[in-house]
Order: sequence, then C-alpha cells, then structure tokens
Amino acid sequence: MEVSKQIELGKTALGIEFGSTRIKAILVDADNTPIASGSHDWENRHIGNIWSYSIEDIQTGLQSAYASLVKDVKEKYGVTLTTLGAIGISAMMHGYMVFDKEDRILVPFRTWRNNTAAYAGEKLTELFGYHIPARWSIAHLYQAILDQEPHVKDIVFQTTLEGYVHWKLTGQKVVGIGEASGMFPVDPVTKQYHPHMLQQFNELVKGKVPFKVEDILPGILLAGQDAGRLTEEGAKFLDPTGNLKPGIPLCPPEGDAGTGMVATNAIKKRTGNVSAGTSVFAMIVLEKELSKPYPEIDLVTTPVGDLVGMVHCNNCTSDLNGWVNIFGEFAKLIGVDIPKWKLYDMLYFASEEGDSDCGGLLSYNYISNEHVTNVEHGRPLFVRKADSNFNLANLMRCHLYSAFGALKVGCDIMLKEEGVKLDRITGHGGLFKTERVGQRYLAAAINAPVTVMKTAGEGGAWGMAILANYMIDKKEGETLEEYLEERVFKGQEGVTLAPDPEDVAGFEAFIARYVDGLPIVREAVNSMK
Repeated sequence: MEVSKQIELGKTALGIEFGSTRIKAILVDADNTPIASGSHDWENRHIGNIWSYSIEDIQTGLQSAYASLVKDVKEKYGVTLTTLGAIGISAMMHGYMVFDKEDRILVPFRTWRNNTAAYAGEKLTELFGYHIPARWSIAHLYQAILDQEPHVKDIVFQTTLEGYVHWKLTGQKVVGIGEASGMFPVDPVTKQYHPHMLQQFNELVKGKVPFKVEDILPGILLAGQDAGRLTEEGAKFLDPTGNLKPGIPLCPPEGDAGTGMVATNAIKKRTGNVSAGTSVFAMIVLEKELSKPYPEIDLVTTPVGDLVGMVHCNNCTSDLNGWVNIFGEFAKLIGVDIPKWKLYDMLYFASEEGDSDCGGLLSYNYISNEHVTNVEHGRPLFVRKADSNFNLANLMRCHLYSAFGALKVGCDIMLKEEGVKLDRITGHGGLFKTERVGQRYLAAAINAPVTVMKTAGEGGAWGMAILANYMIDKKEGETLEEYLEERVFKGQEGVTLAPDPEDVAGFEAFIARYVDGLPIVREAVNSMK
C-alpha cells in the first residue's frame, strides 16, 4: 500500500519524545519505517533556583513539533493528517509535577536535572534498602514534605512530564512501567509499586500529609496495554487546527530510558544499550536482583517490567568536543579549513595508533559534577607524568577512554562484583558517528561485543512509535521481545565489534590509573573555587 494511502487510512503510528533541548515527532508506517518527522527546539528555564519548563512551554512545544510533522507529511505525500493508528508519548524521566483537585499545577515542574532532593534520596535509600537517586519523583516529594512546603497538603496527583501530556490527551492518569520505576520502586514480580516500600513511606510521613502515596501516583501499565483514547479536548491540545480527529488509541507513556531500549532492541535479558552524547548512560537487563543497593546504579525496568541496572554519568563528550575544537582553531590558524565531521574522523582514527593504555596519560572529562566517582563540581583535567608517552594518538585515545571512564567504574560493579552476564550491548549517540572508533573503545571498556545499528540514530521518538504500533498490531500472545526481533529489527543493518584483548588489557590499565588519580580531581575541586 502506498504511503499516502496508509496515512489517509490511519495505518501509521506517531511517537513524540520530549528531550532536554528538542521535542521530536516521528511518524512510522505499519512496518515501523519512519516516513515523516517534526521537531521543536526548547530550553529549560531557571525559575526560583529550579530547572523547569512551564506548562505553556510544554503545550506550545508539543503543538509546534506536531505542526512541523504535519507540514512534513503534506510536503512529502500531499496528504493532510487527520487520523493515526496510535500515538505514544515519551519524555525525560523522573522529576516532579503535582496537581490539586482542580487539576492546577501547584509548583513549577521540577525536572530530573535538579539536585535539590539529594538529602531526601539518601534518607529513602536508607529506609528502603534500595537506591533512590535525587532525581526520582519520590525523592522530590519527600524533600518537599521535609521542607514543609505549603503546597504539599493540596496534592491529589503526582506525575512526570510524559504522564502529564498523556493525561491531557486522554484524561487517563497512567504511565508505563519503565517510567513508573523512576518515580517509585517497582516490584519486579507483581509489576506494581513495591507494596512494602509504599507502607514504609506512608508510615514515614504519617501525620505530615493528608494522603497515602499510592493514591496520588499514576497507575502502571505494561507495553501493549491500552492506555486510553484521544479525547476531543486532547485532539485540540495536540492540534489546535482541528484537523486531527479524536478517538485515536494511545499506548502507555514511557520514559526516554525505555524508548532507548526499544530503539536499540535491548529489552532481552543479558542485553543492554549505551547512549553516549553530552552525558552517557548504560542500561543492562538483569537476570536477577543485585545483592545490595549501590549509589552508582539505578534500578529501573524495561517497558514490560524486567529489571534493569542503569549507570548514568553526567559527562561524556563535552570535554572531548573542546579538545577537537582546539585542533580546529589551530587548523584555521595555518590557513586550513577542515569540516567538523572530517576533523572528528581524523582525530578519532589517529587515536587508534596510540598505546592501548594511552601511554600513561590521564584525563577527567568532568565539565559538571560526577556522582559515580564522587566528584562534586566540574573540573576537567588532563594529567601526565614526565615519562608518559605524550603524542597526538595517545592524547586523543586518552580523551576517548575518559568519555567512558566513569561509566566503566559503574558498569564494573555490575559486571565484576555482581557477576552480571552481558551477551550484547548496542551503542547509540554522537560518540559513535565516526565509524568503529568509539564502538571499539566501548567494547574494550565493558569486555563485551558492541553493535551499532543505523536505525539507532532515530532515537527515542522512533522507539515510542514502535511501542504505539506494538499495542495495535501485535499478534495473540506476541511478546515485545518477539515483536522487535521478528518484525522490527530482522534484517536491519548493523555492525558488531568484539572486544580486542589488547584493548581490554589497555583499558584496564587506564581505569586503574583513573581510579587512583581521583584524589587529584577532587583536590582541584577544593582548591579551585
């Protein structure tokens, strides 16, 4: 069937993801092939010492991204978009959005970026025996209770960004289980909020709030379940032109971690994915629970509720980009104008000529704080001894290794201390744009094969569209894992690199030096105020 006909008949699925700097919309056909896209750039605001996006920003950004998609459809296929097979909404996980009985937001949206709930997270970690990061929704709620914020008494509903948008579109107060697992711990057996921890929290705040926490949290749904339909009000919220018809089904809204897993076919146990850009995170689907909580590891779930160990690091490519820019400036100084992509390729490929342990060089890419290695403020640092093998190849290799340094520290806890098994990991993000190099070094860092697929560049909005299609198109009893393997990724182009033993040994030597040198960067934090 021609694409234009599929669009007219609603044989499509729409995924929309709210990223930190861009809202992206992807329209796919019945085979999950992207056929149109739209986007809207936005930035968080610093409102009263809180990183936030206003309600108006959210609505206008959503409408702008959708309008951009509609324009793309019209230009490519000559069709006005009036219906869809299904819709899915994704966004940055965690954060704090609370509403009163009149559905009014009580305080500006507090995003995952805010570290204001660190104390509450530590106290809840002690109480639950389960790691609760500062960015999790329950930490934000408990911090607001501890701070005796006056709005707390009026809370009747707490949700996240995608939960809010989904609610506006459907009237349903629900989220997908992956997103829910970043709000409050989820029981991997019942696939609902952990009952014992709910009880512990309610006892902790008894007499301080007029509600039980389970009564204000959104309901949990699994991938493939019906999460409501687009209402008349929701259709206008998304498309104020009135062209979009109500009644379109929506799948459970999921966080960017879950959509990243789907977009990289990494929801099967013993698989995972690494997203490497401004920040870097690794997600590994676990076969069993870890033996104890670790501050370096968050526990979330796949969109079907399987437990995932997540290592999230604040720093990845920003310092590396700064060094590449320095070489670009030098090239211009001598009258050579090198395109940015070529400069990256030249320097990355040059790094492969370096020593496997970077010749004794050491760098820390900490533009901002790094909780995994307990560094409180950003202090990018390059260090070498007098007898280090200081040349261009080792310099670039060192900075590329450093991009994965903190990540390896966290992943080593799972892979070495906990004995987590990893058969395959998929890499995606800007660090992998240059062929082979970043992929090779990640394989060395985790000592496992790394696959980079062309489709991974489509990102979370594409993963969300796949989840929407899965809901309406799955066969009887077909699991999400089967759907991805057989109907989305089968035959997809990808390149897999196995770890090179010499690289693995070299990275181990580098990371030992990296860990031993952490007091240097911590002292830089203390002495460079």
